[in-house]
Amino acid sequence: MIAPGEPAPDFTLRDQDGRKTSLADFEGRTVVLVFYPNDFSPVCTDQLNVYQEVAGELDERSVSLVGISIDSTFVHKAFREHLGITIPLLADFHPKGEVARAYGVFNEKYGVSERALVMIDPRRTVAWSYVPDSPLQIPGANLIFDALDQQRAA
Repeated sequence: MIAPGEPAPDFTLRDQDGRKTSLADFEGRTVVLVFYPNDFSPVCTDQLNVYQEVAGELDERSVSLVGISIDSTFVHKAFREHLGITIPLLADFHPKGEVARAYGVFNEKYGVSERALVMIDPRRTVAWSYVPDSPLQIPGANLIFDALDQQRAA
């Protein structure tokens, strides 16, 4: 997994509406990349619902949440509408897992991204990264807030 202090690999992926989205689009903001295995899986559904609950508070702190999985834009759109979330979902669909690989969180055995969080500061440097011990464990929003507080205290 990519480590804090490393430059964040740039990317351009399509969102749930087919629009190209790049890391550069978030200039001046902290970005939290939420890598997750699959849309519509129970744990991923719960995880994104948890983050949606705090999305407004993060936005007030100039933090953008962005979900990334290997699902297609069409599946992302249906998943996002099903959950009623506003978090953009990016399709790391083709070449499959290319961005997850660049961040060191692609699971070759299962062909999906690991469940992982990567915080990127406004200078496009990795500020913090996290992978839970189990793919069934949801990284709580408190981890994101704690990492933000540590970055601001430094």
